[in-house]
Amino acid sequence: MTPDPIADLEAELVDMWRRGTIRTRERAHHIHPKLDPACYPLLMLLTRQETAVPMSTLLAELVVEKSTLTRQIDALTRLGLALRIPDPEDARARLVALTEEGRNLLSAQRAEAVAAWRRDLSQWDPADLRTLISLLRRLGTSLER
Repeated sequence: MTPDPIADLEAELVDMWRRGTIRTRERAHHIHPKLDPACYPLLMLLTRQETAVPMSTLLAELVVEKSTLTRQIDALTRLGLALRIPDPEDARARLVALTEEGRNLLSAQRAEAVAAWRRDLSQWDPADLRTLISLLRRLGTSLER
């Protein structure tokens, strides 16, 4: 009987998800001891933006309920990591941005994370890394629905 590669892929992705959840919790607490790890994806999305982001964009990217996003933004605001600013296009709307402190903490955390990846993958052939990146993008695109 031959192994089922799709079942093996599912099992490996579940294991990676579990390990990623652990890593996310550690990284979130490294940024701030009271940071809920559920807010980490929001922080990562905000750190990739140069300017404040509309909530509609965050909702589309994170695929969460508006009430969930509002609670996460409130939590980040209380910790001094993010802030809401008026939308110059719509006085009723608010944009979300990292505070300077939030951006600095995330920048330092990101540098540490990249250094850890470099250390952990230092023995990998760069061509293998490029192949992995390409395959992960391809897998992600295949799974989007």
